[in-house]
Amino acid sequence: MPIPSQRKPLPLAVLSIGFVLIWLVAAAFPFLWTVWGSFKAEGDFFSRADWMNAITGPVTRMQNDGSAFTFDGYHGAWVVKEFWRAALNISIVTFFVVIISLTLGTLGGYALARSGYRYTFWLLIVALVFRAMPHVTLVSGYLLPFFQLNIWGYLPTTIIVLVAINQPFTLWMLHSFFLSIPKDLDESAMVDGCTRFQAFRLAVIPVMWPGVVTTGLFSFLLAYNDFTVTSMLLAQENTTMIPKISSFLGSTQEEGKVMYAVAAVVSAIVPLFVLIMFFQRQIVSGLTAGAVKG
Repeated sequence: MPIPSQRKPLPLAVLSIGFVLIWLVAAAFPFLWTVWGSFKAEGDFFSRADWMNAITGPVTRMQNDGSAFTFDGYHGAWVVKEFWRAALNISIVTFFVVIISLTLGTLGGYALARSGYRYTFWLLIVALVFRAMPHVTLVSGYLLPFFQLNIWGYLPTTIIVLVAINQPFTLWMLHSFFLSIPKDLDESAMVDGCTRFQAFRLAVIPVMWPGVVTTGLFSFLLAYNDFTVTSMLLAQENTTMIPKISSFLGSTQEEGKVMYAVAAVVSAIVPLFVLIMFFQRQIVSGLTAGAVKG
């Protein structure tokens, strides 16, 4: 018996491809346009006379000996305005937030997933309520003790608050990953002579490593993209990338300053793009693993 063809009808295939192309253009165009504009002069990229100036770059050519591209925006952001300090600060903050959140989250998530007590559910509900609260309401509770202890404005205070905000989400996500792993795995390891912690470290963690990577990436994004906490708790000299970009945008009345912001935006987005592309397989497998219970 001949097997019926599984090919899509031509109109449906054309419609699907057209939809994907439109979506790709709509999603990628703002970023690609910003990258292109970061190498232009402000008079071209924000030209009101002719939008084609952003492509041809007459002002940029005039200011750069005929070259249609310039690195003035990047030089102004990274060197003149010392954007590198903000990049260093956000690297420190994200590193410690991810490490602390994953350490506490894996231990707590494993304990709750293997616990047979009823209070486990209510602990997770309390964590969910805490995570749902607006960040600004949580930050306000830390301001007074930070001022009294004279530790406001430093990176460790921001790390503490971001870990506190991120921990409920990390706990929930890792708890669901641990539930997808059969208890027989760690019980078999303990029968073979492992302690509970050794079974957790040697038998369970390697199996759910994609889930750890996925949770770590979301923790990184929370700290990396945060504006409320970092802008309220850090002094100007210790600020991170997002508040620093906001300070550039707040001075757009000065010629050239807005291009500092454009260059800084591109500088902030590129590491995220590289990170997502590098860990894409672990993210997909981690999200899939967390959605299925073993």
